[in-house]
Amino acid sequence: MSDVVAVILMIGITAYALFGGADFGAGFWDLTAGGAERGARPREVISHSIGPVWEANHVWLIFCLVVLWTAFSEAFASIMLTLFVPLSIAALGIVFRGSAFAFRKEVTRTSSQRNFGAAFAASSVIVPFCMGAVAGAIASGRVPAAGKAGDPWSSWINPTSILGGVLAVTTCAYLAAVYLAWESHDAQLRDDFRRRALVVWWMAGAASFAVLLLARSEAPRLWAGLTSPPAILFIAGGSLLAPISFGALRGGRFTLARYTCVAQIVALLAGWGAAQWPYLIYPDVTVMNAAAPASTLALTAWTLPFGLGALFPALWFLFRVFKAAPERDAQSHVQ
Repeated sequence: MSDVVAVILMIGITAYALFGGADFGAGFWDLTAGGAERGARPREVISHSIGPVWEANHVWLIFCLVVLWTAFSEAFASIMLTLFVPLSIAALGIVFRGSAFAFRKEVTRTSSQRNFGAAFAASSVIVPFCMGAVAGAIASGRVPAAGKAGDPWSSWINPTSILGGVLAVTTCAYLAAVYLAWESHDAQLRDDFRRRALVVWWMAGAASFAVLLLARSEAPRLWAGLTSPPAILFIAGGSLLAPISFGALRGGRFTLARYTCVAQIVALLAGWGAAQWPYLIYPDVTVMNAAAPASTLALTAWTLPFGLGALFPALWFLFRVFKAAPERDAQSHVQ
């Protein structure tokens, strides 16, 4: 039963990366859109794109926290006690980001709009960086077991965590640029986001390669898992999908780029999960020995389908209303 709950937890992490990550990435492009005049049109597209759904995407973060806390409380305690600094920064960033996004549309003074816009954009970069740093700390074994607190600074301010944060930011930016290119009705804006996606594709690829190289020395257990089946198969699949996504973007095949981009991220996250399995925290906390009592796991596993059964239709309806496939000016760009 603990294995089933752990797999569901990984699915929730993947869902948050795909949906919440795209929202954070949109904030990255808001930050780099340019001045008030030059960046007005891209920011309008970004605001329109994430406006109806940005709050709903954080349901996956709450889902992951509740499942980890309920089913694997020892791992939850160790992670929170050690990594409370980046997690607190991320939590505050999410609050500031949401508040700034909401108030920016309501204020009329240009200076206030700029201040709220800066808070929204900066938080959109800080939050995924902190999340990536947390993942790097866990993957490199810097979180102690048995619910003990590790060093609150060196645990996440280290090469592995910093590169993990950079990888998270660039991946979110790439995902958002692909989504925004797909959603943009204006041909000029669509091409602008396409060029941005192509640039950040190289940045994300370089960050991924650097993380793999560093893992060999900084996270030997993770490296051993990454180079063994089944993780290496997922990593290879994600690596093969990357140039396909790049080629689809270059050719203006935005729907193909969108699906291959999503599949690539799913494959890479699955590779990370498979490489770390069965450890939640190296080298002592596993899915089995950190699991809650059988009765708690059973109750969690039986109630999750009911919760997800209520969640999925609501999310599907929300995205169906606000995210229906946009019409294309040129049919040759649709695949």
